Amino acid sequence: MLAKKTSKNQLTLPKDVVKAFPDVDYFDVKVKDDKILLVPVKITPLGSTLKSIRGKIKKRGITEKDVDDAIRWSRKR
Repeated sequence: MLAKKTSKNQLTLPKDVVKAFPDVDYFDVKVKDDKILLVPVKITPLGSTLKSIRGKIKKRGITEKDVDDAIRWSRKR
């Protein structure tokens, strides 16, 4: 597949590529070994990720003491 760079330095992704990522609106763009890499990313509102993590912790019954114990255990190594 080919993608052409426009006069404004924009690329249009081929339909087959876009179809492979139906729910993706943003890509992280990197250059590696003379290649352009597009990595799909999901943008979430600030704080929503932390909220979901706290919900998972609560659902699993993990307490502050459990976290403290895990930290203490990992630092012993």
